[in-house]
Amino acid sequence: MTLLPQTEERADFGSRIELALGASNQLFNTRNSPRYVADVLQAVNLVATKVSRVDRPFTGIAPAQLAPVVEAVDLEAPLADTAAALEELEALYLRDAVYFHDSKYAAHLNCPVVIPALVGEAVLAAVNSSLDTWDQSAGATLMERRLIDWTAGRLALGPAADGVFTSGGTQSNLQALLIARNHAVSRLRQDPALASERLPGLLDRLRIFASEASHFSIEKSASLLGLGYDGVIQVGCDAHQRMDPAALKEALAASRARGEVPLAIVATAGTTDFGSIDPLAALSTLAEEFGAWLHVDAAYGGGLLTSLRHRHLLDGIGAADSVTVDYHKTFFQPVSSSAILVRDGAMLGHVAYYADYLNPQSAAGAASLNQVDKSIQTTRRFDALKLWLTLRIMGPDGIGALLDESIDLARQTGELLAHDPDFELAAPAQLSTLVFRYLPQAPEGLDGETADALNLHIRQAIFASGKAVIAGTKVDGRHYLKFTLLNAETTLEDLQEILTLVRSIGAGYLAGVRA
Repeated sequence: MTLLPQTEERADFGSRIELALGASNQLFNTRNSPRYVADVLQAVNLVATKVSRVDRPFTGIAPAQLAPVVEAVDLEAPLADTAAALEELEALYLRDAVYFHDSKYAAHLNCPVVIPALVGEAVLAAVNSSLDTWDQSAGATLMERRLIDWTAGRLALGPAADGVFTSGGTQSNLQALLIARNHAVSRLRQDPALASERLPGLLDRLRIFASEASHFSIEKSASLLGLGYDGVIQVGCDAHQRMDPAALKEALAASRARGEVPLAIVATAGTTDFGSIDPLAALSTLAEEFGAWLHVDAAYGGGLLTSLRHRHLLDGIGAADSVTVDYHKTFFQPVSSSAILVRDGAMLGHVAYYADYLNPQSAAGAASLNQVDKSIQTTRRFDALKLWLTLRIMGPDGIGALLDESIDLARQTGELLAHDPDFELAAPAQLSTLVFRYLPQAPEGLDGETADALNLHIRQAIFASGKAVIAGTKVDGRHYLKFTLLNAETTLEDLQEILTLVRSIGAGYLAGVRA
């Protein structure tokens, strides 16, 4: 056997050894701590300088302009040092990034982040704990569990509650419905006639009930769980885009008459478009009556747990069997930071899987500190640290004050739009979103197609200008504009300036159409 490469290959072998030794100088360890400090400080200073100089949320660059710059980078040829790499990064990313910190970013559920959470991000990335087993995350595991207990306490889920951090609301909803599905299947198999039936046969009869305004991840979850998109029965809403309990009861009864089984009722505490909160107490009563799991998707509205003035909007949430909370929305945390919580911690056993090398079943049980037993992920970041430091530095009231500012601003802006004849408000402000469209008064009026084209053009033109970023959606098949407000630094004057831009762009578009 040849232990070393042949002579003609030895030079290449030696160069690889040299490269490996050089690369080891980039590993973060006790020897390289000074380099870590110097390099990270360069990055921190670059970002801090960039953010301090941002005067608009976006440059307006188009993909066709930026793509060639990215494609031109030779990933096989490293740069000289960190300073060179950061200089390149400024041109590729930082210069044209969309900045949620800017007061005229009013598009999606992206939040400006609080500084304590950024401190946590720096720490957790460097230590690189994995929150799957205790022997990889001593201390971190206990801190995550403590934050789950804190959240469950604020939700009033009761002493048996438990949960785990996830990557986001979509994963949290998926895990909640996976638990609900497996729980429903276990109950079906208590019938001797169904005890040996394979899972696909049982799934065909299960149904999920969610409002027409619920998040798309509910249908996506149903598909991933084997129920199909049509396994979700959409329930009508009232004028405020909240699920109608009477319509839900009718849908549940009709489903039962068809021989179907109600797997879950999904209530939403903060719909993406309208911020609407379903009537949680009424839905809880129906869930109990029909034997359905009650899941509350509070990815958006979960931050109300810290609100100083609006926390009552979540009254009744403690009756839920499971709850999704996204800390990276209304808790002002960096992505990713979310959690799934269940009222009965034993229900997490429906997703448990044991591997001898990682979390052997012999070590499972009430005393187990292996969070992987509760999660559909294996390797998981210590994202809980960001929220931990935020609570320890700002406290819950500090988070709540930021959210309350956004809610107040949305209501003020909603009143402004409601009294302006050139705008149509789809629903009153409920959390911090507003859905509206520009419909300027004109003798001839605007037909539906023209109104759709007008509002689509306005959104695209504003984004291309970079002066502001707003979102869009559809209501009853028609195109609307949307403000999502999560920045306590945004003022009513900022939004009035955006509305002035809407008018200006809209007037220009209509002048061209009518010419």
